[in-house]
Amino acid sequence: MRVLLTLLVFGAMFAAPPAAAAGPVPRAPVPAAGFGWPLGGTPTVVRRFDPPPQPWLAGHRGVDLAGEPGAPVLAAGPGTVAFAGTVAGRGVVSIDHANGLRTTYEPVLASVAAGAAVGRGSRIGALAPGHAGCPVAACLHWGLRRGDSYLDPLLLLGFGRVRLLPLAGATAP
Repeated sequence: MRVLLTLLVFGAMFAAPPAAAAGPVPRAPVPAAGFGWPLGGTPTVVRRFDPPPQPWLAGHRGVDLAGEPGAPVLAAGPGTVAFAGTVAGRGVVSIDHANGLRTTYEPVLASVAAGAAVGRGSRIGALAPGHAGCPVAACLHWGLRRGDSYLDPLLLLGFGRVRLLPLAGATAP
């Protein structure tokens, strides 16, 4: 019996089809499930995601993308506009996406209203100047959340740093 079991195990191991040959690694990441850049082309990231060690501490809860004042701001993915208005003197648009994700864009002169359905690449407004700390003419601050957890929005595009999260309810996109 033991010999038969050993033969079956080895037979199964060696009878498995060979793994597919690895192809060339793509140079540009593939956007995740219908997501793309919120500015035209491939904008320069001028400030990366830098979350605080504790939720109440200061940090950078998104990325800043270089742009030009008045440039179209685009929905990164399909969803529903959750908010379009002013927060602390800056124009802000937030979009709810599938799987509990929410993207936020600021400073934006909104051209959409709360409740509007948008697709990937839909124009949601125009980039406004005046983002604090921006080293160029205008920067779009692009944020991503799932519930109360801030995530790196570059993960939606296949970029971003992988971080291990605690097991208790925390998930990545």
